[in-house]
Amino acid sequence: MDTVRAITFDLDDTLWDNRPVLLAAEAALHAWLEEHYPRITARHSVESLRAERLALAEREPRLRHHMTALRKASLAAAATAAGYPAEPTAEAAFEVFLAARQRVTPYPDVVPAIRRLQAAGFVVGALTNGNADVRRIGLGDLFAFALQAEEVGAPKPHPRLFEAACERAGVDPGALLHVGDEPETDIAGARAAGVRAVWMNRLGHPPPAEHRPDAEVRDMDGLLELLGLR
Repeated sequence: MDTVRAITFDLDDTLWDNRPVLLAAEAALHAWLEEHYPRITARHSVESLRAERLALAEREPRLRHHMTALRKASLAAAATAAGYPAEPTAEAAFEVFLAARQRVTPYPDVVPAIRRLQAAGFVVGALTNGNADVRRIGLGDLFAFALQAEEVGAPKPHPRLFEAACERAGVDPGALLHVGDEPETDIAGARAAGVRAVWMNRLGHPPPAEHRPDAEVRDMDGLLELLGLR
């Protein structure tokens, strides 16, 4: 790892537990819909809205890694079925979800470790297929840059997001290290772009049969140790 000059992090389930975040955001959205668009909630619970969104992702594979587009399309379909105008309803509803979706609690090891990486001279960035916004969350000062798949035009595992990260960090792929929890998107995508990859395996999952990382760590302390900073 001696040649690493920049490090990028996946966000959801790498730097915080994302499941309770999404559950709370979906509950907040449903409560707002009940107040403003009650015919939608007369037809749908939180769970059935989620099921409709997942079914749409199955029917439209192009949306699977485009979280904003998928949620908006699902909300538009629910609005139309309930007799509301699709686009304005979906846009307003999505903004409610998006605001609630930024209420995350980083794992306790995240902020101290990234501060340590910054102090050691690494360029630190964030890469996500989702719609978490580190600035809205209040973590913007931890990252020199943050890239969402939708602004780049391709989600992980497509190499484009990692190539954009190299450009923003001012490094060649061999000098970038990516840290993420998803073997199929984070590890495979990084390796396809010529970037080294560390699997953040906080839950102790068995090693993936495919998409082998360059290293595996259980937490941010393990990453610091891997980089010789502990």
